[in-house]
Amino acid sequence: MMDFKKLQKDVYENKVNHGFNVTDINMEFCLAYGELGEAYMAWLQKKEDLGEELADVAIYLMGISEILEIDLGKEIEHKIEKNSKRVYKKVNGVLVKEEG
Repeated sequence: MMDFKKLQKDVYENKVNHGFNVTDINMEFCLAYGELGEAYMAWLQKKEDLGEELADVAIYLMGISEILEIDLGKEIEHKIEKNSKRVYKKVNGVLVKEEG
């Protein structure tokens, strides 16, 4: 199993070592958004590099998380657990989370 926390730190160290931004969070979110757009276009166009584009999105999220001192792996585990306990209902053909 991959050590997500180590990967997150490795992503940050790579940014520092290459002189990439590690202070402007607004810019990081914009760049991550751009990477998500590239992944979407790769999917639409059925490009072979879709996996690589998705990896770029994940790398940006890990970098932002490390800058903000958030353990993203832990947060993902928590969110998966939380989502597994939610109840959904269909409203006009769309699944909507029930409040309660």
